[in-house]
Amino acid sequence: MGLKEDFEAAAKDATASLPDNVSNDEKLEMYALYKQALTGDCNTAQPGIFDPKGRAKWSAWNAKKGTSQEEAMQKYIELVAALKAKYGTKK
Repeated sequence: MGLKEDFEAAAKDATASLPDNVSNDEKLEMYALYKQALTGDCNTAQPGIFDPKGRAKWSAWNAKKGTSQEEAMQKYIELVAALKAKYGTKK
């Protein structure tokens, strides 16, 4: 499979297989790499102070600025594999 197919398979694995006890920091890292892989650099305004969840997600994605979409795909695939090894999969 190519990189794009591997990325899509990892994305399906992340939503279907990873258990709920993955840490928030790990979820933010997955989110940021996923957004960077699909969209590229962050292209939205930072959410307001009354949206802490949105700000955390925006900050995580914005921290990936300059990372190529291909590199983000590869890092996402590796992160999902590492999280599956660390936490196992849903029963």
